[in-house]
Amino acid sequence: MNLLADMVETQLGMEEWNAVLDEAGEDGIYTATSIYEDERLLNMVGILSRRNDIPVGDLVYAFGQFMFPAFFSRYPQLIEGHDNVLDFLQGLDSVIHVEVAKLYPGAITPGFSDSRRDEKTLHLKYTSDRQLCALAEGLIDGAAKHFGNAYQLEHSPCYQEGADHCGLLITID
Repeated sequence: MNLLADMVETQLGMEEWNAVLDEAGEDGIYTATSIYEDERLLNMVGILSRRNDIPVGDLVYAFGQFMFPAFFSRYPQLIEGHDNVLDFLQGLDSVIHVEVAKLYPGAITPGFSDSRRDEKTLHLKYTSDRQLCALAEGLIDGAAKHFGNAYQLEHSPCYQEGADHCGLLITID
């Protein structure tokens, strides 16, 4: 919730965040170590979407983009040492999510199984009950920008089209 508050305050202003909190019936007091129900977050995203005439998927993608630099500023040791976005993404489940679970006990992280096709191509199989593939795409974009990698992303299959997972093929230039 803190990251969502930071994003809205930075991009839309404190007045907008306060209006969303009021409409959602939230007090706006969130701690970085607490785990919050998905419904609360999704309710606020829905309110933001309606109030600002921005599709929910676009907001979720933008949230993913915003999350990466925020995580880097808080936990650079989890991100430093990777040469490019593909190397970073390859360690999501085996390194990053393991550390996230240590930092935030009870956190629910998505599953990513990876298959490196060659030095410029990585396939990720994304699995999550939340089915927030737009968030994953936004995080990939944020990571690619951080590492200075131009990239292409192919997304197929997709939860949003009835698949049981999302396939994300990332190719860097």
